[in-house]
Amino acid sequence: MEASMLLEYGWVLLILVGLEGILAADNAVVMAVMVKHLPKEQQRKALFYGLMGAFVFRFASLFLISFLVEVWQVQAIGAIYLLFIAFQHIYKKYAGKGEKEITKPKKQSGFWMTVVKVEAADIAFAIDSMLAAVALAVTLPATGWMKVGGIDGGQFAVMFLGGMIGLIIMRFAANAFVKLLHRRPSLETAAFLIVGWVGVKLAVHTLAHPSLAFIDHHFPESTLWKSIFWTVLIGIAAGAWIISSKKEKKEKEEKKIQEA
Repeated sequence: MEASMLLEYGWVLLILVGLEGILAADNAVVMAVMVKHLPKEQQRKALFYGLMGAFVFRFASLFLISFLVEVWQVQAIGAIYLLFIAFQHIYKKYAGKGEKEITKPKKQSGFWMTVVKVEAADIAFAIDSMLAAVALAVTLPATGWMKVGGIDGGQFAVMFLGGMIGLIIMRFAANAFVKLLHRRPSLETAAFLIVGWVGVKLAVHTLAHPSLAFIDHHFPESTLWKSIFWTVLIGIAAGAWIISSKKEKKEKEEKKIQEA
């Protein structure tokens, strides 16, 4: 491999690691929110199964790239699921506020049902992760190595390394997010808004699929859409952090007054 090609591959790998790290953090947020209601010991077990599922689905998606990119229905299912869990949470939290006082609180999902929900979210995030990896890797020049899943061997290696590093980030992020959500519960809604926004991203990819062509095929990779996506994502995260910081400060002040 020439030095210029090696440099190009290294640069794309660096960008992909950063991108996969952000997507892994999003996935970790979802896992943290979904297992939060379980007892601490079961939380650890559910997170372990969730991480195992994330590893298996991301690894499998790499070898099914040519299939997943071509079949828009797979992308559509992932988008619908992420949008559904985001909408369901926000509706229950806000639209159902008045009903909570007169109805019995709903029973939380049991351990294995929680694990099933986490694994379903893992599949949706694996599809999104794979699409992001393909979008970056196919811009690289082909190495002429063997083909893996319809992708050049060199391009596949970059996607594989980026995905694995993303999973390592998720391994440490998941537990940290569980602790953070217990400390700042108001961040939970922001987490689901991010989940819904990632669902919108998958929906955009689906609508741009050549088989549907509702929007331009190149739009999901355009600077305009990427700018909109990251601006909204960062805006949700930053706004939620500021609001939760104010709430935490207010709660501390109230606690001090009560103790005085």
